[in-house]
Amino acid sequence: MVFGRSSRRQTPVDPVTLKILVAGGFGVGKTTLVGAVSEIKPLRTEEVLSEVGRPVDDVDGVERKTTTTVAMDFGRITLREDLVLYVFGTPGQDRFWFLWDELAQGALGAIVLADTRRLADSFAAVDYFERRGIPFCVAVNCFEGAERFPGETVRSALDLDEEVPLVMCDARERESVKEVLVSVVEHAMKRAAAKREHAVN
Repeated sequence: MVFGRSSRRQTPVDPVTLKILVAGGFGVGKTTLVGAVSEIKPLRTEEVLSEVGRPVDDVDGVERKTTTTVAMDFGRITLREDLVLYVFGTPGQDRFWFLWDELAQGALGAIVLADTRRLADSFAAVDYFERRGIPFCVAVNCFEGAERFPGETVRSALDLDEEVPLVMCDARERESVKEVLVSVVEHAMKRAAAKREHAVN
């Protein structure tokens, strides 16, 4: 018996799963970003800001924020049939940074979410990923009412290497966030390919 192409059974492809971190300062929109793009109900570990935490929680510029992530946010998105991203949002406050090392294990890359009104809050995340050699991109969350700056101005202010992608985004919009995720995955893949080529030569 001759089997035609149409009669062949398609072997299901196990998707490659990649881990991406979302980091940045307190109140920059990490929880919003994960929730906007996740195809499952995102896991959130938010707690109400308390009076006890006020002396250590810098809420300048985000006075209306009433909750904070105390462990992580988690979401999942399928970019292609064979590519699934697990997205982990890190806590933004200094007192929870000890969790970053655990969350960073096995990460392909990271997104540093930035707010131009509090750009200095991004320095710690940029330094963290640079020191550990984790590929990252910077995504400027364009808040309503915030002054807009050219990408090169932000790049200079953060002292970013030329190879680090910098994109503008709206953390509330799924398609905008997907573009950010694609940017960091492509950047990480290029870095990995360059390392392989260097190792061969």
